[in-house]
Amino acid sequence: MTAGVREEPREAVRPRTPRRLPLPTLLALLVGFAGVGYRLALLFADAPPTNSDEATMGLAALHIARGDGFPVWFYGQAYMGTLEAYLAAPLVALAGPSVLVLRVPTLALYALFLLLSWRLTRRLGGDRWYALLVVAVLALGADRVVKNQLIAGGGYPELNPAGTALALLTVGLCMTGAGARLPRWAAWGLVAGVLLWVDPLILPYVLTLGALLVARRWRELAGRAGVVLAGALLLGAAPMLVDSIRHGRNPVTAVLAAGGTGTPADWAERLHGALVLGPPLAMGFCSPGRCATWQLWWAVAFPVLLVLAAFTAWHTLRRTSGGQGSPERVKAGVRLALLGGAAGVLGAYAVSNAAGQTPIESSRYLSCLAVAVPALLWPLWQAARPLVAHPFAARRLTARRQLAEVAASDRPAERQFAEVAASEEGGYRHLPEVESIKAAGGRRARMAGVGALAVIAGVLGTGVAATVDVARTVPGVHAEADRHRSLVDTLGALDVRNVRGGYWTCNRLTYATGENVLCAVVDDDLTPGFDRLPAYRREVAADPDAAWVAPAGSPLAARLDERVGAESGTLDVVTVAGWRIYLPRR
Repeated sequence: MTAGVREEPREAVRPRTPRRLPLPTLLALLVGFAGVGYRLALLFADAPPTNSDEATMGLAALHIARGDGFPVWFYGQAYMGTLEAYLAAPLVALAGPSVLVLRVPTLALYALFLLLSWRLTRRLGGDRWYALLVVAVLALGADRVVKNQLIAGGGYPELNPAGTALALLTVGLCMTGAGARLPRWAAWGLVAGVLLWVDPLILPYVLTLGALLVARRWRELAGRAGVVLAGALLLGAAPMLVDSIRHGRNPVTAVLAAGGTGTPADWAERLHGALVLGPPLAMGFCSPGRCATWQLWWAVAFPVLLVLAAFTAWHTLRRTSGGQGSPERVKAGVRLALLGGAAGVLGAYAVSNAAGQTPIESSRYLSCLAVAVPALLWPLWQAARPLVAHPFAARRLTARRQLAEVAASDRPAERQFAEVAASEEGGYRHLPEVESIKAAGGRRARMAGVGALAVIAGVLGTGVAATVDVARTVPGVHAEADRHRSLVDTLGALDVRNVRGGYWTCNRLTYATGENVLCAVVDDDLTPGFDRLPAYRREVAADPDAAWVAPAGSPLAARLDERVGAESGTLDVVTVAGWRIYLPRR
């Protein structure tokens, strides 16, 4: 007799099908990586070009890293907080001062902006294909756009991700249950407070999104939520508030003064700068430093889209049934708040002197229009989507009908399969959609769809052309950065420790040398200029051997050339590629 072991039956193990990202999500991820990679390549090529304002933020980061000071404001003024300096300070401490370490945090902020914009688009009701479109538009990088996103010159790189985060938090606060909202109230208040300290340009979005919260959650705000929000807001704005109290400063006055000084611009100049040049520059449709006539078409399309998108959101808000927390009403309300914020940003810029005096450069004040892109392009997508979706919907419908017909037989199991295939959860759920597309496929709907597709193609095509224009300028920008590095090396070889130079020379030179060379600002007539750090002037004034530095061919160089000679008290000149160094003769 043999004893055997009976093998127990094993349950059939079904192989797990790996989850795959939907195609539009995968494409959005690839486009996002391409946008970040493009900007990373620009950083390694020294583009966009740096300047003394960015170097001023770098000096603040250097001082923070060394523990020499903890500035609240951008040096030389009582507005625009130094958040970028605090973000860069650990990298400056590790790697030393350079433009690249200043811009690593701004690149991370841009990547965060793309991610949050994709998420916001989905939360506001956009499908994955529309979210892909939004990411594609924001991934393009024209001249003014990449400058706003990458240059750590104060305020601009952090505005867009923070504004988008506020919109996402607003959606969540209007939809979630009361018990889960206190942390979100705290986050909303903290982000808003930090934004008010960093740069008040984002204030219109804070006001419109805040008004929406008050309208929908006023009962909650009257209790603990209001206390939490107020406390977090004060915490975020604490650097501004404490400094204002300690020094008796009024940051509002300083901000208003920054809107343009000197002779006031007339209204024609302001409106031209704000409404004609501003939107194309801010949205990335223009070439480096200028706007060609053909690139100004967005100046017409932008206000039309703004009004159309606002009307669509308002119509949805009024016609949708449900309570205050109805998802569709919340989405429409947030879209309307974003559009109101964009209109407020544009209006504030239009009344400033800067819009008329320096429209090309000051269009950076409109950088946060990008926060409203998910709401702004919504009517275009709604009009174009039936034309894009119809062939795919019809193809899916045909395949599912065939599947249902094959499954439909006398056998019970197959009859059940046919019923499932013909149910709402099966293939026929798109039948009403396709039929409605056919019903609405009249001449007017087709014309609107074709027009919307043309505008979308124009947005992408113009943005691509402007991005290519930026790429063409990179070799020249890189060559200029190399010349500046040669200047720094030459000053080190000459053992020069103190110099005088123009505003756009001084702080850039001081930061690049890690304060081994200090620079005092002079105007073209050799009189003292605007020093953001007055201590540098005192150091330079105490050095009898202080040199002069000027770009070759500049008015300052021409003035200093008059003092070159062989006698005592004149200047010797050392020529570096693109620069002239003047040394006092003894």
